[in-house]
Amino acid sequence: MNDAGGEKIDEHLRAADPDGKKLPKQQEHEQMHLDPSRWWFASSAFPMIAGTLGPVASAFSICALARPWRQNYLPGSDLDAAPFIRDPIWLTIINAIQLLIALIANMALLLNMTQRLRFSIAQPVTIVGWYISSICLISLTATASGPLIIEPTSQYIWSQAFYYGIYGAALYFLVASLMVITFLGAQTEHYPKDFVLTPSQRTLMMQTILLLFYLLLGALLFGRIEGWNYLDAVYWAAVTLFTVGFGDFSPQTGLGKGLVMPFALVGIISLGLVIGSIRSLVLDRGRRRLSARMVEKRRRRMLKQMTKKGKDGILVPIKEGEELRQTPSEVDRGLTEFERREKEFKLMRDIQKETSKKRRWYATAVSACTWAALWLGGARIFQACEEPYQGWTYFDGIFFCFVSLTTIGYGDIVPVSNAGKSFWVFWALLALPTMTVLISNAGDTVVKGVRDATDAIATITILPSERPFKKDLKRFLKHVSFGVLFKEEIIEETPTGILGEAQDRDNTSSDSEEENDAETALQRGQAESSNSSPTSPRVRFNPPFRNDDAHDKNIDDNTADENHPHGPGQHLRERKKRRKSAPFTLPNRQQDYLVILIDEVARVTAHLKEHPPRKYSFKEWAWYLRLIGEDESDAGQHGKASTHVRTKKDKFRGGRPNEGLDDRGEARVTEKVVPWSWVGSKSPLMGGKEEAEWILERLIERLGEELRRGRREGDDDQEGEGQRDEHEGRGGRHEL
Repeated sequence: MNDAGGEKIDEHLRAADPDGKKLPKQQEHEQMHLDPSRWWFASSAFPMIAGTLGPVASAFSICALARPWRQNYLPGSDLDAAPFIRDPIWLTIINAIQLLIALIANMALLLNMTQRLRFSIAQPVTIVGWYISSICLISLTATASGPLIIEPTSQYIWSQAFYYGIYGAALYFLVASLMVITFLGAQTEHYPKDFVLTPSQRTLMMQTILLLFYLLLGALLFGRIEGWNYLDAVYWAAVTLFTVGFGDFSPQTGLGKGLVMPFALVGIISLGLVIGSIRSLVLDRGRRRLSARMVEKRRRRMLKQMTKKGKDGILVPIKEGEELRQTPSEVDRGLTEFERREKEFKLMRDIQKETSKKRRWYATAVSACTWAALWLGGARIFQACEEPYQGWTYFDGIFFCFVSLTTIGYGDIVPVSNAGKSFWVFWALLALPTMTVLISNAGDTVVKGVRDATDAIATITILPSERPFKKDLKRFLKHVSFGVLFKEEIIEETPTGILGEAQDRDNTSSDSEEENDAETALQRGQAESSNSSPTSPRVRFNPPFRNDDAHDKNIDDNTADENHPHGPGQHLRERKKRRKSAPFTLPNRQQDYLVILIDEVARVTAHLKEHPPRKYSFKEWAWYLRLIGEDESDAGQHGKASTHVRTKKDKFRGGRPNEGLDDRGEARVTEKVVPWSWVGSKSPLMGGKEEAEWILERLIERLGEELRRGRREGDDDQEGEGQRDEHEGRGGRHEL
């Protein structure tokens, strides 16, 4: 399988891990951008779709079994009063058997996803069961359209149950085929042979099952109360819960009117939860996966272009005494390694912004095309269903589908045929969630763009902001030019929109001076880190940073928590809120270093709650990398990015110490340190994790290593004291 640039990703990954061992969950997320999208669909999306549509197919099977498949209808008579013709007993028995088999297949899939039934047993049962149900329904509908036809044909029609059987057969075949692809992918070891449902996926599947059960049960209840045909009651329940309300069916009895209020209230809330879960899965999980893949492809394309044009010198680490090679401009000459890394970081940010905009518009275009296909295609089917009874034109179908999609539901034209009413239920289950996803995607592009444009115009006209007018004007021109003008202005991440993905940062001149001072101090601290420990920069704890005033203040801030008048923890919370820039130095004492780690873990944990997800500046990244043993000023830890993919045995970050200590009492580093680049495949900005999530995991991991090291040292000290006491005791006894 080839991917961007013609590289065979599968072969790289299999060569690196011939045993096919499962990666840790953390590394699986980090390598998300290396996994081709089609295998993600096969491993995650297809089982979720099958688990959701499988119960829908079973609901249609119930409808196909609920009533006979034929009705006696005289042209010009009331279609709703057409009497049913009893089906042969063999048709009913086969129909009931296929429904039972389908329910067993659904249960096997759910048990497999909850780890209660093995993959090797559950998947064959699910696939074979759904295929048997599909074949049975196809055979029955084919038989019904042949030998069961009664002459004259103009006086007999197929009931809604017949059409529900067709829809059920199509869905069974679809979900079974999806699971075949999933099964084959697992058998060929493209992903593990198990499915672990996330809470959102489990919620969606359970909500779908409960909603269908609620709809069918409500239809049975109201059909008995109002004297409706059961399948007409199913159509009414769907129209009610989808808030369309055509008005062709409505409760007429006092009991029915009294019960419809709680029934509709609970049903509409349940439907909203289902649509919300679909939106969350499609927009959130799909967005992260798609964005990771698009960033990876754009990264490789950009690297190839830079190499081809001879502008890849900025990607080469600058060792001590060297200068930047193949400099694109004179401005870049004389850069330090820290400054080069910052430019590399900004280059990666540009890639992210470009792909983010492309992904948003791509998602909007896909959802819009899907919505248009359901709108226009559904209109054609409704026209074919209703033309013999009401003489609908294609425009009537378009109008009817539009008022249904938008839940306007005028009720001036409604389906009266059995095919039309049954197809509306099937069509609405697909079209209305698609409409919700389209509105959400449009909110990230078109709607957000209109709102941004309105706000930008207001800030330079009738509602000026607190910023200087010149800055507001530059901001406005940058938005309307789609980032072409004033592209060098300092920006910060904001929610995305059509007119740009960022806004000017509201910094005062003093803030800028503080930022420059912070950069200078951070570079000085990085350089001191490299110079003081050139051979082993990744030890458990041997921080080679000097103590100065800034460091002393930093330590005082961290250790003052125990003396805070409001008790422990209060100072940490206040410091977390008020800090504007990262500290510059690390302490020499392990206890103080642990306090800093705990402080930063609490701060990053708070960042996880921010929406949109927080994106850190380069200086913040440099600080957090120092905390986990990285040095942005050390060229020996960095490498030039390439289009070659990272293999499974490569460590995402540098080497880790083992559980032993060397002769000096320091932690050994036995694993190979893999150089990395901000625009390389091992960059922390790649993969499927948010930046705060990535940093938090590394800080917690580092904190655990330090605590384990301290415990070992304490045990060694106690053992040494015990040996000395024992030796002194033996010496005393010898003297006696």
